[in-house]
Amino acid sequence: MRSTTITRDRRGTSARKSAALAAGAALASVTLILSGCGQKAQPPGDGGDYPSGPVTVSAPAEPGSGWDTTARAITESLQKEKIVSTPLPVQNRPGGTGCTWMTSMMEQEKGKDDQVAVTSLASQTMKARGLCEYGPQDTTLIATLYVEDFMVVTPADSDIASVEDLVKALKDDPQKVTVAAAGDDTLPFALFAKEAGVSPADINFVNYDGGGEQTTAMLNGDAKVAIAGMSEFRSVLESGDIKPLVTFADAPLAAPFDSVPTAVDSGYDVTLSNWRGVYGPAEMPQAAVDFWAGALKDMSESASWKDTLEKNQWAPEFRTGEDAQQYVEEAATTVEAGVKETDIGSK
Repeated sequence: MRSTTITRDRRGTSARKSAALAAGAALASVTLILSGCGQKAQPPGDGGDYPSGPVTVSAPAEPGSGWDTTARAITESLQKEKIVSTPLPVQNRPGGTGCTWMTSMMEQEKGKDDQVAVTSLASQTMKARGLCEYGPQDTTLIATLYVEDFMVVTPADSDIASVEDLVKALKDDPQKVTVAAAGDDTLPFALFAKEAGVSPADINFVNYDGGGEQTTAMLNGDAKVAIAGMSEFRSVLESGDIKPLVTFADAPLAAPFDSVPTAVDSGYDVTLSNWRGVYGPAEMPQAAVDFWAGALKDMSESASWKDTLEKNQWAPEFRTGEDAQQYVEEAATTVEAGVKETDIGSK
């Protein structure tokens, strides 16, 4: 079977799949006209006061995860820019790599307007693997926000010092290379292993809900390497406690991580990036959906959000409405093909 490559435009304007998955596929351009465009988000309806009370922003993982980082960055920017004045408490709802809370949003929170949550490619991978009934494409999708590159890291004192060392260790005995990975992280690593001539089925994955837990596992000796979005490891990378081995970016990262090799430059034809976005409960009132689409649009154009993107090396990918839905459904098709090719299934 030929190799699988999943890529995205480095500028964050579109997502591409390789010829192995869908040759020549390109997302159609959809123009979405938002009421109040160019102004601060306005309450829906004629003189309505939504949101009149707190709206909870849920991160379906532990603190330190990419979802948690995203949720807190959103609330900070929305309130710093005075786009939303009502309280926006962040709650962590770990479980099932996002599946537990997504199921609650689809079933227990149905029809509510006081809940939004962060989601990403992780949940699409969980659905594609048969581990969750729902994926982002099934929810009340409000917006996609950005795209982030995956990175493989290891403790600073590890005997694995390079991507070549990692491949050698996997080939020697994949069971000895314990890989800390959330549900979505298994896919890029599985694709990488396959490209390196190692069966993805032999990889010793251990599931953790996010970068915080993964880092702890590595530093405690419970995992040899870990893979997640780069921002989940950023503070620990800067402290020097862990070191990067390889990224699945389609181009070198910006400084200070510009020396980290990409898989492609290392001879392994795999690129994969993780989009993240915001969704609401099933049957969320349209007025609330419109409000949050407008508020997040205002946020995406703000100075504080642009600073956040730059700090975390997130590439902007803001979309709402049908445009966002099409983007996410296209990503789901890509993920399904990748899961099928690596045969990781419900493993």
